[in-house]
Amino acid sequence: MFTMILTWVGAVLGLALLIAMAAGTFVVDFDDRLQERRRKTVTSGATPRAGGFATRTPQNLR
Repeated sequence: MFTMILTWVGAVLGLALLIAMAAGTFVVDFDDRLQERRRKTVTSGATPRAGGFATRTPQNLR
């Protein structure tokens, strides 16, 4: 009986760890994209270009 309880506790802790790791990677990825966006707006001294997926070329992806 005690081993069954420990098994369930371990399973719940393992699931909580997996969910925390997945949420952490989402937060890190989202934060990186926000930093890229800030860096592009701060460092680009050129005039803003009309954006959109269809208007992107290899020259303005840098």
